[in-house]
Amino acid sequence: MLGALLLAAAAAPQAIERFDTIEGWSAQASDGVSSRIASVPGQQGKALRLSYDFGRVSGYAFARKVLPVIFPENYELRFRVRGTGGVNDLQLKFVDASGENVWWYQIVNFRPGAAWQTVRVRRRDLSFAWGPKTDKVLRRTASLELVVVRGRDGGAGHVEIDELELEPLPANPPAPAAPALSDSRAMDGAVATSAPLTSRRPLVIDFGGPRELGGLVLHWAQGSAPRAYRIEGSDDRKRWRTLRTVQNGNGGEDPLPLPATEVRALRIVPEDAASLAEVTLKPVEWGANLNAFTLTAAKTAPRGAYPRGFVEQSYWTLAGADGALDSGLINEDGAIEVGKGGFSIEPFVIEGGRRFSWADVTARHSLEDGYLPLPHVEWAGPGWTLDSALVADPVSQAGRLAAQYRLTNEGATERRLTLMLALRPYQVNPAAQFLSQQGGVSPIGRIVTQGTAVTVTAPGAIDGDADVVRRLRLGRAPGRAAFGTFDSGDAIDRAPLDATSIEDPQRMASAALRYDVVLKPGESFTLPLLIGAKGEPLPAAYDGSAHSALHGAAVSYWRARLGEVDIRLPAAFGHIGDTVRSATAQMLMSRAGPMLKPGTRSYNRSWIRDGAMISDGLLRLGIDQPAIDYADWYSNYLFENGKVPCCVDFRGADPVPENDSHGQYIHLLTQLYRFTGDRSRLEAGWPKLLAAQRYMEGLRQSERTPANQIPERRMLYGLMPPSISHEGYSAKPQYSLWDDFWALRGYKDAAFAATVLGKPEAKAIAAQRDEFQTDLHAAIRAAAVHWKIDYIPGATSLGDLDATSTTMAFDPAGEADRLDPQQLRRTFERYWANFVARRDGKIAWADYTPYELRTVSAFVRLGWRKRANEALEFFLRDRRPQAWNGWAEVVGRDPREIRFIGDMPHAWVASDYIRSALDLFAYEKDDRIVLGAGLSPEMLAGEGAAIRGLRTSVGTLDFGMRTDATRLLVTLGGSARPAGGYLLPWPLSGSPGAARIDGKPARFEAKGLTIPTGAKRVEVRLR
Repeated sequence: MLGALLLAAAAAPQAIERFDTIEGWSAQASDGVSSRIASVPGQQGKALRLSYDFGRVSGYAFARKVLPVIFPENYELRFRVRGTGGVNDLQLKFVDASGENVWWYQIVNFRPGAAWQTVRVRRRDLSFAWGPKTDKVLRRTASLELVVVRGRDGGAGHVEIDELELEPLPANPPAPAAPALSDSRAMDGAVATSAPLTSRRPLVIDFGGPRELGGLVLHWAQGSAPRAYRIEGSDDRKRWRTLRTVQNGNGGEDPLPLPATEVRALRIVPEDAASLAEVTLKPVEWGANLNAFTLTAAKTAPRGAYPRGFVEQSYWTLAGADGALDSGLINEDGAIEVGKGGFSIEPFVIEGGRRFSWADVTARHSLEDGYLPLPHVEWAGPGWTLDSALVADPVSQAGRLAAQYRLTNEGATERRLTLMLALRPYQVNPAAQFLSQQGGVSPIGRIVTQGTAVTVTAPGAIDGDADVVRRLRLGRAPGRAAFGTFDSGDAIDRAPLDATSIEDPQRMASAALRYDVVLKPGESFTLPLLIGAKGEPLPAAYDGSAHSALHGAAVSYWRARLGEVDIRLPAAFGHIGDTVRSATAQMLMSRAGPMLKPGTRSYNRSWIRDGAMISDGLLRLGIDQPAIDYADWYSNYLFENGKVPCCVDFRGADPVPENDSHGQYIHLLTQLYRFTGDRSRLEAGWPKLLAAQRYMEGLRQSERTPANQIPERRMLYGLMPPSISHEGYSAKPQYSLWDDFWALRGYKDAAFAATVLGKPEAKAIAAQRDEFQTDLHAAIRAAAVHWKIDYIPGATSLGDLDATSTTMAFDPAGEADRLDPQQLRRTFERYWANFVARRDGKIAWADYTPYELRTVSAFVRLGWRKRANEALEFFLRDRRPQAWNGWAEVVGRDPREIRFIGDMPHAWVASDYIRSALDLFAYEKDDRIVLGAGLSPEMLAGEGAAIRGLRTSVGTLDFGMRTDATRLLVTLGGSARPAGGYLLPWPLSGSPGAARIDGKPARFEAKGLTIPTGAKRVEVRLR
């Protein structure tokens, strides 16, 4: 530790590690990844080489050494690196003595080269990665890790690192001195004065020493801006390098981001004579990236000049084919994102010289038929409307889309209008969204128009990748077009030109296609538009008839696909059934081939928990094949030891241990058997099912230790080990009952499968199931004593309340009846009290996740019919926009406060809604089907409530229930044959009168009316 203390006190750069020996270093890797270390020649002396091979999995390889470091208040790290291999992520991690708190520096999409490169890391670049520590300032660490994380390419390769140094910097550096200018009038704070410049007499700004900048804003004197100029930088005022070249500037104010720039001096060199009124220096964060720059620019721009997502929270929905590899988005303002990460097409209307944007109109949203995934946005302007619609080609698995715009004169006189479609370098997915896909800016390098054809070229996702080309085919050629670049300004602000193309080295090209029309009262102008997938050629023409054919095919496909189960409710509740159908489409559109995913942008990965629960919803709706395909696909990614990866994406299986995954995988395989009856499929899946069960058993046994039998740890004994499967425990793994309820479901299903297949392991698995069940309930009781709580905790290691997680005890675990009834009731009473306080505005709250929809199902199963419906209606109000029948992963109380909201729509949330909505009508409990336990009295009025074709594990169910002045009438049909019959809880206030089942007298018990299998009609007199 003495070395660390001396390091902190030193003023000159000191070596943290010179890598002259690999003594003390060890190579480690995640499941399925190999790693090794070696000492190799470095730039000076020796270097450390970390070799890796990712094989066919995701994960990481790393080299680790115990290396205490005390960090000064301010510092800069430097190291040298080179290597071979594909594009992956490189990380430098500092870990504290607990091993729980981690700080890191990341180079995402690191492309190694043969030459040594020096990496500089400022204090601001080294961030807190994870851990329970509340004080996240980096002061002292105990070990160092060099990590290669599987990125886009994976494969095998190596990285070499040398000369890791730390240079202490002044803790509170003095404010930068005023720079010296060759003409002080350019920075005197007065725009009335200006500095005349020529190519021979540039403006020089000398900072007197190294200065970090984010960029500049140049204010040119009116009428005296150059068409082209250069920004140059120097470290010694002798050797100058070009930092930025501006071509075709538009005068006025030029904001110029200069990311990661540090220079001693700047020089502004015009190609022709110019006059510069003022220069404003901008901080590092201002020009850190195009998103940061655009967010700043949008704050001061006129409202509507930028997409809504740069100034306030925006909302959107998905348009895609079932299982397609790519999809489009349309936002609440009618802007269309052409594909994941792609540019947008944004509508504007011009009348009488005034440009109308999203900020100037009232928008109305709809889905065709009220539920089909064919969204519309209708603008209402002064005397006109514009309808923007998006549809995915149902036969295109690559992601082909089609749009249609209809501009209508709603007034009583003739109108001259212009429809302007802007091709803009922005995604619909806004800048606050990240994870798998960073939202915001979508660079465009080149736009070419030729008649009805438009070609848009964007740079590859990673520097060095090939360009991405997308083509559009317009229903008719635009009458006029304007083009813009970063330097010349956005195309929406520029006058139309005779040009047909534009290139922008800054990759912010834009185009504005104009259609000038004269419309009589009631007349419309309609423009179809075909949007190709990446690199896809398009037909030579796309007219109204072609669009009608594509649109008709999509309507036919989705009506059939979403019509397996028919839900009927009174008009006031019709949105419940419509949202079930829309949510089903959202789950199908979010998948990519066999890969079920919670989303297409932020969550463009497949988690087994999402996939298993989505599959449950699909199976109940009679849509089997996607669940079958998913199980077959995911089975390819189990690790050799039987470990079920928490998630899989294009990189392969993720090694992060999340201990719910094994039970979810086993449940998926057995649910397929229950709903399809395909014994041969269950037999084929048995080896991997058994491997997953055995791996899970090993995890369970690892916690059945004497150390966990002492009083203060008794609530941990025999449970699944701590993990971060529950997002609330990402800072530190916990003993989450979410994991345990899923594990118990896995044990139950493994025992069931073994019995069905007559496997010799059946008895042993059943014994393990029973032992785990006993340990689980004992741990819950011990947690109540340890934490002095009267509810079921979310994690026994915390004693926290998490009712949304506890819903798993009802379904799928089927364990609620074995829990302490008072604890169970208190868990949901506490949740309900908090829910009511939030709903009624009695407590402050910022946001919530609609995973809470699961509580609706729990309330139904608890017999809380009224509460279930109140909660459901609250959640339904937070569909945004409501008419699009979808939820984001996060719902904010202030709908316009910018935040990360996850994918929209979110397919896992959609599955939670579907399961809860279906439970209103019927759910399986043991060997019976419970009927109508969530249907409110209001739903039973008139024609009442009915569901047709609902799938259960014992066949299909047709069920209807309604009331008239004197009776409650129930009808039953379908192929379902539950061994224990049906249970009908009394749905109305008061007590039931005389009951008859198929004309024969029957009697209600405390829990309800038992109806034998095969019954067709129930009639109950109202008192």
